[in-house]
Amino acid sequence: MNPADILRTGLTELEGFDADSRQVSLLLAYLDLLNRWNRAYNLTAVKKPADMVTRHLLDSLTVLPLLRGRRLLDAGTGGGLPGVPLAIAMPELDVMLLDSVGKKVRFLNHVRRELGLTNINAVQSRLETFAAEPGFDVVISRAFSDLASFVESARHLLSDSGALYAMKGRYPESELEALPARIRVDAIEKLTVPGLQEDRHLVIMSVNA
Repeated sequence: MNPADILRTGLTELEGFDADSRQVSLLLAYLDLLNRWNRAYNLTAVKKPADMVTRHLLDSLTVLPLLRGRRLLDAGTGGGLPGVPLAIAMPELDVMLLDSVGKKVRFLNHVRRELGLTNINAVQSRLETFAAEPGFDVVISRAFSDLASFVESARHLLSDSGALYAMKGRYPESELEALPARIRVDAIEKLTVPGLQEDRHLVIMSVNA
């Protein structure tokens, strides 16, 4: 199947997202931009658009039923994952895309203009030095190497009731054991990505008062 057919088929298997024709068009337009800019900007190691649909678009959208609140920070977003697909799926969501690499932020600003995504904003900054007021309901990442590093870098950006969402592959048992005592693990959800026969998990954490 071509990327468009893979996307449409996958979307029918996702929970919590009944995509309309405009959202499908926006996801495909974003995929096209990601593929074209990737050749010069090295935004992702995944090179084939068909694989990008499964490993990036559908993978990102699996967390939709688990999101809370209206303000989301995508930490270390890279080429905009999972933030851009989530912003397309939830136009009411205010999405901040944070990355320390300038060329990636330039790409994301182009995505915002080209696709008319007024609910995303891209900022170049390191996570641990970034400041925002008010805090975010969700700080999410697919990019951090371990949970403890993510927690230490991002916890200052949460609202009072906010949560950290870490998208992982295999069940991260050793990483969970290394978390500081003040971090509470609220849930560990097994994610199912349509068309992908690999483990995916979402670890949801909050900070004890």
